[in-house]
Formats: sequence, structure tokens, C-alpha cells
Amino acid sequence: MEVLILLAVLFGALALIIPLIERSKLRISHQDAAKWAKWIWPLMGILLLAQLLRLLFS
Repeated sequence: MEVLILLAVLFGALALIIPLIERSKLRISHQDAAKWAKWIWPLMGILLLAQLLRLLFS
């Protein structure tokens, strides 16, 4: 039952946040998006490695 409540809250938040983001005037240039995107995979790799180390040493 807790999982259903959690899913309902998450979908409710999505339903609320997406229209707010679409209405906002904040736009990101392609250069800025590319600059941020090049950091995503290395950071995800570091996070994955940290989680693996935490799992191994706990």
C-alpha cells in the first residue's frame, strides 16, 4: 500500500511541476545544454562506483 501512495505522490508532483516548467520563460541554449550533458555520464559513473564501494564495505 505504501508503494501505491508513493507512486501517487510522485505522479501528482509530476502533473503539477511539468505545466509550471512549460509556462516558465527559462530557456537554455544548446551550448549550455551540451556543456551540462558532457558532465552527466562521468558523474553517474562516480555515483555508481561510490554505491558499489559502499555496498562492498558495509
